[in-house]
Amino acid sequence: MNTAWQLAVVGAGPVGLALALHAARLLPHAQITVFDARALERDVAADPRTLALNLGSLQFLQRLGVAPGALPTGAQPITEVHVSQQPPSWGQAEVRLRAGELGVPHVGAVLSYGSLLAPLQAAWLAAAAAEPQRLHTRFGTPVAGLKAEGSGVEVDAGVAERFDLAVVAEGGVFADQTRKAVTHDYAQTAWVGTATLAGATPGLAFERFTRQGPAALLPLPPGPDGQARAALVWCVTSADDPVRDLTDAQRLAVLNTLFPPEAGRVVGLGPLKTFALGLNAERTLVHGRTVNIGNAAQTLHPVAGQGLNLGLRDVQSLVGALRWADDLDAALRRVEWARAPDRWAMIAATDFLARSFTWQLPGAASARGLGLAALGALPPLKGWLARRMMFGG
Repeated sequence: MNTAWQLAVVGAGPVGLALALHAARLLPHAQITVFDARALERDVAADPRTLALNLGSLQFLQRLGVAPGALPTGAQPITEVHVSQQPPSWGQAEVRLRAGELGVPHVGAVLSYGSLLAPLQAAWLAAAAAEPQRLHTRFGTPVAGLKAEGSGVEVDAGVAERFDLAVVAEGGVFADQTRKAVTHDYAQTAWVGTATLAGATPGLAFERFTRQGPAALLPLPPGPDGQARAALVWCVTSADDPVRDLTDAQRLAVLNTLFPPEAGRVVGLGPLKTFALGLNAERTLVHGRTVNIGNAAQTLHPVAGQGLNLGLRDVQSLVGALRWADDLDAALRRVEWARAPDRWAMIAATDFLARSFTWQLPGAASARGLGLAALGALPPLKGWLARRMMFGG
Protein backbone atom coordinates (compact mmCIF):
# COMPACT_ATOMS: atom_id res chain seq x y z
CA MET A 1 0.00 0.00 0.00
CA ASN A 2 1.23 3.49 -0.84
CA THR A 3 0.88 5.09 2.60
CA ALA A 4 4.05 7.22 2.45
CA TRP A 5 1.97 10.37 2.50
CA GLN A 6 2.83 13.75 3.95
CA LEU A 7 0.19 14.58 6.59
CA ALA A 8 -0.25 17.94 8.32
CA VAL A 9 -2.26 18.06 11.56
CA VAL A 10 -3.41 21.60 12.38
CA GLY A 11 -4.20 21.90 16.09
CA ALA A 12 -2.60 20.07 19.02
CA GLY A 13 -5.66 19.75 21.23
CA PRO A 14 -7.02 16.36 22.32
CA VAL A 15 -8.49 15.52 18.90
CA GLY A 16 -5.46 16.66 16.91
CA LEU A 17 -2.95 14.84 19.10
CA ALA A 18 -5.10 11.70 19.17
CA LEU A 19 -5.11 11.78 15.38
CA ALA A 20 -1.34 12.28 15.18
CA LEU A 21 -0.66 9.41 17.59
CA HIS A 22 -3.13 7.05 15.92
CA ALA A 23 -1.77 7.84 12.46
CA ALA A 24 1.84 7.47 13.63
CA ARG A 25 1.11 3.92 14.77
CA LEU A 26 -1.12 2.70 11.97
CA LEU A 27 0.55 4.52 9.04
CA PRO A 28 4.20 3.56 9.60
CA HIS A 29 5.42 5.10 6.34
CA ALA A 30 3.58 8.43 6.63
CA GLN A 31 5.38 11.68 7.42
CA ILE A 32 3.30 13.52 10.06
CA THR A 33 3.72 17.14 11.14
CA VAL A 34 1.72 18.69 14.01
CA PHE A 35 1.22 22.48 13.98
CA ASP A 36 -0.07 24.54 16.90
CA ALA A 37 0.09 28.24 17.75
CA ARG A 38 0.76 27.68 21.45
CA ALA A 39 4.29 27.41 22.77
CA LEU A 40 5.57 24.00 23.80
CA GLU A 41 6.57 25.40 27.21
CA ARG A 42 2.97 26.24 28.15
CA ASP A 43 1.72 24.20 31.11
CA VAL A 44 -1.23 22.40 29.55
CA ALA A 45 -1.72 20.13 32.57
CA ALA A 46 -3.12 23.05 34.60
CA ASP A 47 -6.09 23.67 32.27
CA PRO A 48 -9.18 23.11 34.49
CA ARG A 49 -11.86 22.91 31.78
CA THR A 50 -14.00 19.80 32.11
CA LEU A 51 -14.40 17.06 29.53
CA ALA A 52 -16.84 14.15 29.43
CA LEU A 53 -15.65 10.97 27.71
CA ASN A 54 -17.87 8.02 26.89
CA LEU A 55 -16.79 4.39 27.20
CA GLY A 56 -15.81 4.10 23.55
CA SER A 57 -13.51 7.12 23.84
CA LEU A 58 -11.90 5.73 26.99
CA GLN A 59 -11.21 2.43 25.25
CA PHE A 60 -9.64 4.31 22.34
CA LEU A 61 -7.36 6.22 24.72
CA GLN A 62 -6.26 2.92 26.23
CA ARG A 63 -5.29 1.69 22.78
CA LEU A 64 -3.30 4.88 22.25
CA GLY A 65 -1.42 4.17 25.48
CA VAL A 66 -2.37 7.41 27.25
CA ALA A 67 -4.55 5.74 29.91
CA PRO A 68 -2.36 3.54 32.12
CA GLY A 69 -5.40 1.65 33.45
CA ALA A 70 -9.04 1.61 32.55
CA LEU A 71 -9.18 5.38 33.04
CA PRO A 72 -6.82 8.31 32.45
CA THR A 73 -5.12 9.66 35.58
CA GLY A 74 -7.40 12.09 37.41
CA ALA A 75 -10.61 10.83 35.80
CA GLN A 76 -13.82 10.17 37.75
CA PRO A 77 -15.84 7.25 36.37
CA ILE A 78 -19.55 7.71 35.71
CA THR A 79 -21.47 4.68 36.93
CA GLU A 80 -24.98 6.09 36.43
CA VAL A 81 -26.57 8.84 34.37
CA HIS A 82 -29.82 10.37 35.60
CA VAL A 83 -31.72 12.47 33.05
CA SER A 84 -34.92 14.15 34.20
CA GLN A 85 -37.16 17.15 33.75
CA GLN A 86 -37.80 19.70 36.44
CA PRO A 87 -41.43 19.59 37.62
CA PRO A 88 -44.11 20.23 36.63
CA SER A 89 -43.88 17.48 34.02
CA TRP A 90 -45.92 14.65 32.62
CA GLY A 91 -45.60 11.53 34.75
CA GLN A 92 -42.22 10.22 35.92
CA ALA A 93 -40.14 12.16 33.40
CA GLU A 94 -36.75 10.55 33.93
CA VAL A 95 -34.29 8.07 32.45
CA ARG A 96 -31.58 6.24 34.40
CA LEU A 97 -28.67 4.57 32.63
CA ARG A 98 -26.80 2.31 35.07
CA ALA A 99 -23.45 0.75 34.20
CA GLY A 100 -24.26 -2.41 36.16
CA GLU A 101 -27.46 -3.00 34.19
CA LEU A 102 -25.55 -2.48 30.94
CA GLY A 103 -22.82 -4.96 31.86
CA VAL A 104 -19.97 -2.41 31.88
CA PRO A 105 -17.87 -1.03 34.77
CA HIS A 106 -18.77 2.55 33.86
CA VAL A 107 -20.51 4.39 31.04
CA GLY A 108 -17.85 7.09 30.79
CA ALA A 109 -15.70 9.42 32.84
CA VAL A 110 -15.16 13.09 33.64
CA LEU A 111 -11.74 14.72 33.80
CA SER A 112 -10.07 18.07 33.31
CA TYR A 113 -8.89 19.20 29.88
CA GLY A 114 -5.32 19.31 31.18
CA SER A 115 -5.52 15.76 32.55
CA LEU A 116 -6.24 14.52 29.03
CA LEU A 117 -4.10 16.91 26.99
CA ALA A 118 -0.90 16.51 29.05
CA PRO A 119 -0.51 12.72 28.56
CA LEU A 120 -1.50 12.99 24.89
CA GLN A 121 1.14 15.66 24.34
CA ALA A 122 3.77 13.69 26.26
CA ALA A 123 3.02 10.57 24.21
CA TRP A 124 3.31 12.50 20.94
CA LEU A 125 6.58 14.16 21.93
CA ALA A 126 8.00 10.76 22.92
CA ALA A 127 6.91 9.27 19.59
CA ALA A 128 8.42 12.22 17.68
CA ALA A 129 11.70 11.89 19.61
CA ALA A 130 11.86 8.19 18.72
CA GLU A 131 11.27 8.84 14.99
CA PRO A 132 12.58 12.35 14.25
CA GLN A 133 12.89 11.70 10.51
CA ARG A 134 9.16 10.90 10.21
CA LEU A 135 7.29 12.70 12.99
CA HIS A 136 7.63 16.46 13.35
CA THR A 137 6.36 19.00 15.90
CA ARG A 138 5.79 22.69 15.12
CA PHE A 139 4.55 24.25 18.35
CA GLY A 140 4.52 28.05 18.46
CA THR A 141 3.77 27.98 14.73
CA PRO A 142 0.31 29.26 13.82
CA VAL A 143 -1.11 28.22 10.45
CA ALA A 144 -2.22 31.30 8.54
CA GLY A 145 -3.97 29.48 5.73
CA LEU A 146 -4.51 26.36 3.65
CA LYS A 147 -4.66 26.35 -0.14
CA ALA A 148 -5.41 23.54 -2.56
CA GLU A 149 -2.42 22.81 -4.76
CA GLY A 150 -2.81 20.15 -7.42
CA SER A 151 -3.18 16.81 -5.70
CA GLY A 152 -2.24 18.23 -2.33
CA VAL A 153 -2.60 21.23 -0.04
CA GLU A 154 -0.27 24.11 0.76
CA VAL A 155 0.07 24.90 4.46
CA ASP A 156 1.11 28.50 5.17
CA ALA A 157 2.85 28.55 8.55
CA GLY A 158 5.27 31.38 7.86
CA VAL A 159 6.83 29.29 5.11
CA ALA A 160 4.55 27.57 2.60
CA GLU A 161 4.88 23.78 2.60
CA ARG A 162 3.10 21.19 0.48
CA PHE A 163 1.37 18.18 2.05
CA ASP A 164 -0.69 15.37 0.58
CA LEU A 165 -3.35 15.87 3.27
CA ALA A 166 -4.11 18.52 5.88
CA VAL A 167 -6.35 17.63 8.83
CA VAL A 168 -7.78 20.62 10.71
CA ALA A 169 -8.52 19.86 14.36
CA GLU A 170 -8.38 23.44 15.65
CA GLY A 171 -11.97 24.20 16.51
CA GLY A 172 -12.32 26.81 19.25
CA VAL A 173 -15.65 27.89 20.76
CA PHE A 174 -18.83 28.95 18.99
CA ALA A 175 -18.50 32.68 19.72
CA ASP A 176 -15.04 32.88 18.12
CA GLN A 177 -15.63 30.70 15.07
CA THR A 178 -16.13 31.74 11.47
CA ARG A 179 -19.63 30.67 10.54
CA LYS A 180 -19.84 27.41 8.59
CA ALA A 181 -22.48 26.06 6.22
CA VAL A 182 -24.90 24.87 8.95
CA THR A 183 -25.19 27.31 11.80
CA HIS A 184 -27.68 28.45 14.43
CA ASP A 185 -27.31 30.71 17.45
CA TYR A 186 -29.40 29.23 20.26
CA ALA A 187 -29.38 32.54 22.14
CA GLN A 188 -28.31 30.60 25.21
CA THR A 189 -25.39 31.02 27.60
CA ALA A 190 -23.64 28.20 29.44
CA TRP A 191 -22.35 28.97 32.92
CA VAL A 192 -19.63 26.45 33.71
CA GLY A 193 -17.50 25.80 36.78
CA THR A 194 -17.03 23.47 39.73
CA ALA A 195 -19.62 22.81 42.43
CA THR A 196 -19.00 21.35 45.89
CA LEU A 197 -21.67 18.92 47.04
CA ALA A 198 -22.90 17.47 50.32
CA GLY A 199 -24.62 14.09 50.29
CA ALA A 200 -23.72 13.26 46.70
CA THR A 201 -23.33 9.70 45.43
CA PRO A 202 -19.92 9.09 43.80
CA GLY A 203 -20.11 8.40 40.07
CA LEU A 204 -23.65 9.68 39.64
CA ALA A 205 -24.17 12.22 36.81
CA PHE A 206 -27.27 14.38 36.48
CA GLU A 207 -28.81 16.22 33.56
CA ARG A 208 -31.91 18.25 34.32
CA PHE A 209 -34.19 19.84 31.74
CA THR A 210 -35.39 23.19 33.07
CA ARG A 211 -37.56 25.90 31.55
CA GLN A 212 -34.45 27.93 30.70
CA GLY A 213 -32.37 25.06 29.29
CA PRO A 214 -30.46 21.96 30.40
CA ALA A 215 -28.34 21.91 33.57
CA ALA A 216 -25.83 19.19 34.41
CA LEU A 217 -23.73 18.03 37.34
CA LEU A 218 -20.92 15.69 36.25
CA PRO A 219 -18.99 13.90 39.03
CA LEU A 220 -15.35 14.89 39.60
CA PRO A 221 -12.74 13.33 41.90
CA PRO A 222 -13.07 14.62 45.49
CA GLY A 223 -11.28 17.84 46.38
CA PRO A 224 -8.22 18.06 48.66
CA ASP A 225 -10.56 18.27 51.66
CA GLY A 226 -12.35 15.09 50.64
CA GLN A 227 -15.59 16.85 49.71
CA ALA A 228 -17.57 15.67 46.71
CA ARG A 229 -17.25 17.84 43.62
CA ALA A 230 -19.02 18.06 40.28
CA ALA A 231 -18.56 19.96 37.05
CA LEU A 232 -21.51 22.31 36.56
CA VAL A 233 -22.96 23.20 33.15
CA TRP A 234 -25.91 25.56 33.56
CA CYS A 235 -27.59 26.71 30.32
CA VAL A 236 -29.90 29.73 30.37
CA THR A 237 -31.45 32.24 27.99
CA SER A 238 -28.92 34.93 27.04
CA ALA A 239 -31.35 37.80 26.55
CA ASP A 240 -32.88 37.42 30.01
CA ASP A 241 -30.03 35.73 31.87
CA PRO A 242 -31.31 34.77 35.34
CA VAL A 243 -27.83 33.93 36.65
CA ARG A 244 -25.74 36.99 35.80
CA ASP A 245 -26.95 39.34 38.54
CA LEU A 246 -27.20 36.77 41.33
CA THR A 247 -24.81 36.58 44.25
CA ASP A 248 -23.04 33.29 44.96
CA ALA A 249 -25.47 32.58 47.79
CA GLN A 250 -28.42 33.17 45.48
CA ARG A 251 -26.91 30.93 42.81
CA LEU A 252 -26.53 28.15 45.35
CA ALA A 253 -30.15 28.55 46.39
CA VAL A 254 -31.38 28.40 42.78
CA LEU A 255 -29.24 25.38 41.91
CA ASN A 256 -30.65 23.47 44.86
CA THR A 257 -34.14 23.96 43.45
CA LEU A 258 -33.14 22.75 39.98
CA PHE A 259 -31.67 19.32 40.68
CA PRO A 260 -33.44 16.35 42.31
CA PRO A 261 -32.60 15.44 45.94
CA GLU A 262 -30.48 12.46 44.79
CA ALA A 263 -27.90 14.89 43.43
CA GLY A 264 -27.04 16.05 46.92
CA ARG A 265 -26.94 19.65 48.05
CA VAL A 266 -24.77 22.23 46.30
CA VAL A 267 -22.84 23.91 49.12
CA GLY A 268 -20.12 25.77 47.22
CA LEU A 269 -19.28 27.17 43.79
CA GLY A 270 -15.94 27.96 42.22
CA PRO A 271 -15.56 30.80 39.70
CA LEU A 272 -18.04 30.46 36.82
CA LYS A 273 -17.26 31.22 33.18
CA THR A 274 -19.74 31.84 30.40
CA PHE A 275 -19.89 30.57 26.83
CA ALA A 276 -22.32 31.41 24.05
CA LEU A 277 -24.02 28.29 22.66
CA GLY A 278 -24.71 27.50 19.05
CA LEU A 279 -24.49 24.99 16.24
CA ASN A 280 -21.71 25.50 13.69
CA ALA A 281 -21.07 22.60 11.34
CA GLU A 282 -19.58 21.83 7.95
CA ARG A 283 -21.84 20.00 5.52
CA THR A 284 -18.95 17.72 4.67
CA LEU A 285 -15.76 16.73 6.49
CA VAL A 286 -13.72 16.55 3.30
CA HIS A 287 -12.84 19.52 1.09
CA GLY A 288 -10.41 18.27 -1.52
CA ARG A 289 -7.29 17.26 0.39
CA THR A 290 -8.33 19.11 3.57
CA VAL A 291 -10.35 17.28 6.24
CA ASN A 292 -12.02 18.96 9.23
CA ILE A 293 -12.56 16.90 12.38
CA GLY A 294 -13.80 17.55 15.91
CA ASN A 295 -14.95 21.09 16.67
CA ALA A 296 -13.47 22.23 13.37
CA ALA A 297 -16.15 20.11 11.68
CA GLN A 298 -19.04 20.40 14.13
CA THR A 299 -19.51 22.53 17.22
CA LEU A 300 -22.60 21.36 19.11
CA HIS A 301 -24.77 22.37 22.04
CA PRO A 302 -23.48 20.59 25.19
CA VAL A 303 -26.91 19.11 25.99
CA ALA A 304 -25.65 15.57 25.29
CA GLY A 305 -21.99 16.12 26.17
CA GLN A 306 -20.88 14.34 22.98
CA GLY A 307 -18.71 16.87 21.13
CA LEU A 308 -15.28 15.42 22.02
CA ASN A 309 -16.52 11.84 21.63
CA LEU A 310 -17.73 12.66 18.12
CA GLY A 311 -14.32 14.13 17.29
CA LEU A 312 -12.48 11.02 18.49
CA ARG A 313 -14.72 8.89 16.28
CA ASP A 314 -13.76 11.16 13.37
CA VAL A 315 -10.13 10.33 14.18
CA GLN A 316 -10.66 6.57 14.21
CA SER A 317 -12.66 6.57 10.98
CA LEU A 318 -10.12 8.73 9.11
CA VAL A 319 -7.05 6.77 10.16
CA GLY A 320 -8.84 3.46 9.63
CA ALA A 321 -9.65 4.44 6.03
CA LEU A 322 -6.09 5.60 5.34
CA ARG A 323 -4.51 2.50 6.84
CA TRP A 324 -5.36 0.14 3.95
CA ALA A 325 -5.66 2.69 1.14
CA ASP A 326 -3.42 3.21 -1.85
CA ASP A 327 -5.74 5.89 -3.32
CA LEU A 328 -5.98 8.85 -0.95
CA ASP A 329 -8.97 10.49 -2.65
CA ALA A 330 -10.97 7.26 -2.64
CA ALA A 331 -10.16 6.79 1.05
CA LEU A 332 -11.40 10.30 1.85
CA ARG A 333 -14.63 9.63 -0.01
CA ARG A 334 -15.13 6.53 2.15
CA VAL A 335 -14.55 8.59 5.29
CA GLU A 336 -17.22 11.09 4.20
CA TRP A 337 -19.81 8.37 3.67
CA ALA A 338 -18.83 6.42 6.78
CA ARG A 339 -19.04 9.41 9.14
CA ALA A 340 -22.22 10.99 7.78
CA PRO A 341 -24.83 8.89 9.68
CA ASP A 342 -23.14 9.31 13.08
CA ARG A 343 -22.40 13.01 12.55
CA TRP A 344 -25.83 14.02 11.35
CA ALA A 345 -27.70 11.91 13.89
CA MET A 346 -25.82 13.64 16.71
CA ILE A 347 -26.15 17.09 15.11
CA ALA A 348 -29.90 16.59 14.63
CA ALA A 349 -30.48 15.26 18.15
CA THR A 350 -28.60 18.04 19.95
CA ASP A 351 -30.10 20.69 17.68
CA PHE A 352 -33.63 19.45 18.31
CA LEU A 353 -33.16 19.40 22.08
CA ALA A 354 -31.46 22.80 22.17
CA ARG A 355 -34.15 24.46 20.04
CA SER A 356 -36.92 22.88 22.11
CA PHE A 357 -35.97 25.09 25.07
CA THR A 358 -36.65 28.20 22.98
CA TRP A 359 -40.09 27.11 21.76
CA GLN A 360 -42.97 29.13 23.16
CA LEU A 361 -45.55 26.57 22.07
CA PRO A 362 -48.00 25.44 24.77
CA GLY A 363 -47.14 21.97 25.95
CA ALA A 364 -43.52 21.93 24.70
CA ALA A 365 -42.18 21.08 28.16
CA SER A 366 -44.86 18.43 28.61
CA ALA A 367 -43.90 16.86 25.29
CA ARG A 368 -40.26 16.65 26.44
CA GLY A 369 -41.37 15.09 29.71
CA LEU A 370 -43.58 12.61 27.87
CA GLY A 371 -40.63 11.60 25.70
CA LEU A 372 -38.44 11.01 28.74
CA ALA A 373 -41.14 9.01 30.47
CA ALA A 374 -41.64 6.82 27.39
CA LEU A 375 -37.89 6.29 27.03
CA GLY A 376 -37.57 5.24 30.67
CA ALA A 377 -40.44 2.79 30.33
CA LEU A 378 -39.12 1.00 27.23
CA PRO A 379 -35.99 -1.07 28.03
CA PRO A 380 -35.05 -1.82 24.36
CA LEU A 381 -35.18 1.87 23.48
CA LYS A 382 -33.26 2.81 26.61
CA GLY A 383 -30.63 0.18 25.78
CA TRP A 384 -30.28 1.60 22.28
CA LEU A 385 -29.80 5.09 23.73
CA ALA A 386 -27.19 3.80 26.18
CA ARG A 387 -25.19 2.18 23.39
CA ARG A 388 -25.30 5.39 21.36
CA MET A 389 -24.15 7.40 24.37
CA MET A 390 -21.29 4.97 25.12
CA PHE A 391 -20.08 4.15 21.61
CA GLY A 392 -21.80 6.38 19.05
CA GLY A 393 -23.06 4.78 15.89
